[in-house]
Amino acid sequence: MELYFAPLSCSLATRIALYETGQEAGFHRVVMATKQTEDGRDYLAINPKGQVPALVTDAGEVLTEGPAVLQYVADLAPESGLAPAAGTLERTRLHQWLNYISSELHKAVYFMLFNPAIPTAMKDYARGSVGAKYDLLSAHLADRAYLVGDSFTVADGYLVVTLGWAQPAGVDLSPWPVLTAYRDRILTRPAVGRAFADEAALMATD
Repeated sequence: MELYFAPLSCSLATRIALYETGQEAGFHRVVMATKQTEDGRDYLAINPKGQVPALVTDAGEVLTEGPAVLQYVADLAPESGLAPAAGTLERTRLHQWLNYISSELHKAVYFMLFNPAIPTAMKDYARGSVGAKYDLLSAHLADRAYLVGDSFTVADGYLVVTLGWAQPAGVDLSPWPVLTAYRDRILTRPAVGRAFADEAALMATD
């Protein structure tokens, strides 16, 4: 498999899933400003959407959209428990949280805050809207260790990535101690810590 990624993006969640499952993959950095890979290839020829992640399977198929890619990686290693079995209620719960993180946090908040083309008023609205979303997540996680069931899933990997965006986006997480404790605990997982460290090392060379 080949993963096309960019630092400080949701593709980090796929890196986490690959590390958690122990699956081998090549990693190709994409320069989002130019839509080129680091070795000079046209990324739009690989993924016409121009976004990351894109995962090229061993069969040569190109998969896009973070939640879909995460479930594909998890399903390649069902023994990992990163996704409940297809067709179960718990798998639907996983869909629920992946969609919530994607639409309500990733796109509605952090995409707005990181995009330099977004007007200040819209950024202020996005930053102000995060409170209700974090209140909901805090209530859900107050008496449980993970978003779905009793074990770590790809939804937790995605959520911890978005929580990592808070500080650089100017979002103060201190009003939600449940979320900061959750984040800190998830970061102690070896695969998660390794994924964050690898991307931090990449950014340090920029």
